[in-house]
Amino acid sequence: MKVRILGCSGGIGGRDLRTTSLLVDDDILIDCGTGVGDLALDELALIDHLFLTHSHLDHIACLPLLIDTVCDMRSQPLVVHATEATIAVLRAHIFNWAVWPDFSEIPSVEKSFLRFVPLHVGTSLDIGGRHITALPADHTVPAVGYRLDSGAASLVFTGDTGPCRKLWEAVNAIDNLRYLIVETAFSNREAPRAAVSKHLCPDTLAAELERLTRPAEIYITHLKPGQAEVTMREIEVCLGSRDPRMLRKGQEFDF
Repeated sequence: MKVRILGCSGGIGGRDLRTTSLLVDDDILIDCGTGVGDLALDELALIDHLFLTHSHLDHIACLPLLIDTVCDMRSQPLVVHATEATIAVLRAHIFNWAVWPDFSEIPSVEKSFLRFVPLHVGTSLDIGGRHITALPADHTVPAVGYRLDSGAASLVFTGDTGPCRKLWEAVNAIDNLRYLIVETAFSNREAPRAAVSKHLCPDTLAAELERLTRPAEIYITHLKPGQAEVTMREIEVCLGSRDPRMLRKGQEFDF
């Protein structure tokens, strides 16, 4: 299993700042932020499955354009896996004919270009021998993280979350954990903003990782533009012994 980071920034504002999306091999996306827009047309057409963590714009921004771009190049629908709450938001506020056509009804409901499949925390799907499991998260809207398991090793992506004891209980049960991609959106000076928006800052990240009992390579995602350097310095002070590293666009994990 290979994971390529298409975007991992908490915002935009430069050539390397793209919002969240991970490409798994060549046919699965985890989230659909602005990083998806850097894929070539033939790469976009290969994507069969999209797993969404939640409904916020930085994680779904490219979905309407993606399906519109590739719909006539595919013989099967693009399958979107998400919580029922996230699907409801997409139907009500994006694919509603006012903001964007409803591709789950085009060209017909029976043969649509887009298909929604609900999932719940704990749902695990086997896609060609790759196991993808929804993990708990605690955000301002219903949200999940994901475990990607190749059989040989697992990568955990928390998605957007504040403190969440159930997440770490699930992660600690993963006996082949190798990589942990965890969000830290704000620096410590923005701790009140992190708390109200249910994100992490370095101090709360450190408290959360006290619950992690398994070894893992730790990568930090969702850093806010303009705060990335100071936030990483604070993380290194809090967690230097764990050797946390900043996740970067274009980075690849092979496991």
